[in-house]
Amino acid sequence: MKIAVLERHSVGTDVPVQFEHLGEVTYYRNTTTIEEVRERVKDADIIVANKAPLREETLKDAPHVKLICELATGFDNVDLDYCRERGIRVCNVVDYCSGMVAQHTFALALALLEKLPYYDEYVKSGAYSAQDRFSHFDLPFHELEGKTWGIIGMGNIGRRVAQIASAFGCRVIFYSVTGKSTCRDYPQVDKDTLLAESDILSLHCPLSDLTRGVIDREALQKMKKTAILINVARGAVVDNRDLYDALAAEEIAAAGLDVVDGEPLQQSNPLSRFKDSNRLIITPHMAWASVEARTRCVEEAAKNIEAFQRGEIRNVVNS
Repeated sequence: MKIAVLERHSVGTDVPVQFEHLGEVTYYRNTTTIEEVRERVKDADIIVANKAPLREETLKDAPHVKLICELATGFDNVDLDYCRERGIRVCNVVDYCSGMVAQHTFALALALLEKLPYYDEYVKSGAYSAQDRFSHFDLPFHELEGKTWGIIGMGNIGRRVAQIASAFGCRVIFYSVTGKSTCRDYPQVDKDTLLAESDILSLHCPLSDLTRGVIDREALQKMKKTAILINVARGAVVDNRDLYDALAAEEIAAAGLDVVDGEPLQQSNPLSRFKDSNRLIITPHMAWASVEARTRCVEEAAKNIEAFQRGEIRNVVNS
């Protein structure tokens, strides 16, 4: 089988990507444009991708494609209905980075809660060395214990976050966008209750028509002025302009983002102008990307291909 790996560098050059035991492989560092995708998949039996657009306009001239294998959990770059009509199986990698994303969620939340950017700079600037007392805590910060941690998206990552938040002594509540959550371990509340009661609100939901802009101006205005928002889901789940306005008006205390609407962050995004790291921390879509997680991602993608070649169904999202 001919395998086209469209975005080999999406998992980093420090992690080996070796699919030669599975077929005749062509690797591309990155593939972004429709023209590139169309040309590179035309002879492929299997496509390995991450963000490359895979829909009728890029696949119509690729008659041999039987499998699209995502190097990710998300598959919003693929037209599932079109692939189903063509008989093309689409599979993803499940739960390879849940622990890492949960870890990053708390890295963001704790840095903002404890005002770590301010205190780090205070020491490094020499101000701490020049003072006449052993401690400095002039910018108030707070404990996580006893706070209410709200969650949107109680899947694998959301449940990990809930467990850790509980261990910190938080009360955990969650809101199900679809209303179909089967989680019974934590109280499920309506959206308005979630917004009104959460001291920390973290987002772990996939991007869909239901979740796009789920945190907008109206939602932000219903949150506590002391609340911290954490988004490690997808950038468009939060209206970035509305978030900028809310931060500027001090309608919420702070936000920690690993994702933004349009990546990499564009200068046209107003969040790029908000420079106070005590109230806004943005990381470059890295929550999933520990060495261990990226290695698992590649290994699991290979297992998906192997299973498909044996005629088995593994992690198929459009069966």
